[in-house]
Amino acid sequence: HFYKRMNVLLGLIQSLLFSPTLSLERPYISNGGWRTYPSDIIATPGPCNIDIRDMTMTQQEFINQYAFTKPVIVRDTNNNDLFRALARKSTLISSYGHTTVTLSSANTHSYDKKAITFSEYCDLHTGPQSINTLGNETFYMFGDNNHDEWSDFLTEYTPPPFTLPRHLPALSFGVAGPGSGVPFHFHGPGFGETVYGRKRWFLTQPGDQPQFHPNKTTLQWFLQDYQKVKKEVFLHECTIRPGEAIYFPDKWWHATLNIDTAVFISTFLSP
Repeated sequence: HFYKRMNVLLGLIQSLLFSPTLSLERPYISNGGWRTYPSDIIATPGPCNIDIRDMTMTQQEFINQYAFTKPVIVRDTNNNDLFRALARKSTLISSYGHTTVTLSSANTHSYDKKAITFSEYCDLHTGPQSINTLGNETFYMFGDNNHDEWSDFLTEYTPPPFTLPRHLPALSFGVAGPGSGVPFHFHGPGFGETVYGRKRWFLTQPGDQPQFHPNKTTLQWFLQDYQKVKKEVFLHECTIRPGEAIYFPDKWWHATLNIDTAVFISTFLSP
């Protein structure tokens, strides 16, 4: 009886020691297999002062109210369930892990480039952004992938249904870690949609250039300059979530900050 009791006790101890509930693995959030550890989240969702519209907005309303004058967020205007399923981490790495992607440095002018495989990028460059790392030392995948190699994937994406006269769309796809983002810059008009994760957007109209250092990351700007800039210029801002897209008009200054590990796609509209 003694040995039986000892065997039962040893079995109980082993089951407790190796129980999954006592796992030492850090807790994480998984969206489409893209992990975010809560301890890595520095930025949180902020205020939103940008109009949010849905499928009831007409093309004429878009042209009259937003296309040339101010940003707008659209939701539930297009169905990208299949695209979102194809953007799961395991599926993307299985299909495109071997392909070469070109990374850009995350400073305003993005001078430096680096070519690595998509699988290597996911392993080495999608961790949390360090608050001490400058923009020219941070490399970001956004858009410089081979569109022929990724065409089967990209053709499954349905952009928002709103258009500009005599403009054609071009797609740019990206993945990045929490705290990463693109600092203030400007270019032509377009839409930015979040597939997984949450992304904060900051925008100012063309005549109101916000104060920023071109080699600071968006995270550094957010922690050091955001509150001051809000007092100096009118800052349009909002957090967009999966299935939402933001429209930015031509030549508007904008910066982005990923709250979580994020997967995103932009539709640039060019004449």
